[in-house]
Amino acid sequence: MLCRLPLTVRFGECDPAGIVYMPRILHYFHVAMEELFAAAVSRPYARLVAAEGLGFPSVHVEADFRRPLAHGDRLEIEARIERVGESSCAFAFAIRGEGEDDPRATGRVVTVCIDLASGERRPLPEWLREPLLAAAEPPL
Repeated sequence: MLCRLPLTVRFGECDPAGIVYMPRILHYFHVAMEELFAAAVSRPYARLVAAEGLGFPSVHVEADFRRPLAHGDRLEIEARIERVGESSCAFAFAIRGEGEDDPRATGRVVTVCIDLASGERRPLPEWLREPLLAAAEPPL
């Protein structure tokens, strides 16, 4: 399953040079991950976290920046599930400018499922793991 999210770069997301401040790109990845999660499991990410007491903190993040993202740029963030483990998921991302083939930024984030009450790692519940597995695509 591939999720595509349109986005326009806002003034407040940029540094004084007028380009997107690097941590914002990681935020864009997370927003796309939330949309992908919701599409894969047919439940909004925030509701999943609140109702089930599950958390999905990042345990590994990597990103490559090829071209700047600037104020006013219209972007598309592409997200896909790369791998589903017993308690973890790996997500891959690409950010492209409108109409562009080559990504301006790419990244990968690995999350782990935790019990929010205890903070302990836990296996993905089967009702969640199954749709995530069904939505997973192998790495490019």
